[in-house]
Amino acid sequence: MAHHAMPVHASGNAHDDEGDDRDSGVGLVTRTKPKTKKPSQYKVLLLNDDYTPMEFVVHILRVFFQMNTDEATQVMLHVHQKGVGVCGIFSYEVAETKVNQVMDFARQQQHPLQCTLEKA
Repeated sequence: MAHHAMPVHASGNAHDDEGDDRDSGVGLVTRTKPKTKKPSQYKVLLLNDDYTPMEFVVHILRVFFQMNTDEATQVMLHVHQKGVGVCGIFSYEVAETKVNQVMDFARQQQHPLQCTLEKA
């Protein structure tokens, strides 16, 4: 998250575009990170809930994110303990597809699992 002490709700502030994943600084060129030249990357996030079985989350991570059982278990535990976890980082199209696949599959199995994407 942000490394500098900044007002949390400052909006439209030129200094507000650093360190926050949800910035809308589209036209701002103030970032000096060299890796921003490639197409935007998006994190696919799983959100914790009290109903979706852990085994189901592990299954989703293995099927849709090609993780092995150990990796999937670690991510699932992270989601369980922290409330949210990253499944992977992809281009927007791939991230959006994976979110939709996960949500559709969870609904078919009648689990309330939430999956979302966020700019990396």
